[in-house]
Amino acid sequence: MSNDVVKTEGIVKECLPGTKFQVELTEEAYQGHQVIAHLSGKMRTHFIKILPGDSVKVELSPYDLTRGRIVFRDNARKPRSN
Repeated sequence: MSNDVVKTEGIVKECLPGTKFQVELTEEAYQGHQVIAHLSGKMRTHFIKILPGDSVKVELSPYDLTRGRIVFRDNARKPRSN
């Protein structure tokens, strides 16, 4: 893993085919920015489930800020608004 990644947090908005997710970033520098993110290898091997509304940590490449990798799902589930 390279050290030149941008680490940020976001909320999963939509599940897409192929274990990809639409994630809206919540950190102040990237507020409201949406990216397409896939699961990291460890999350796939340990069968970590991701649902819309989950708070996640995302790594972005500095070369393409529209794609990322989900590396962590927070345990605290945020209540969903209907």
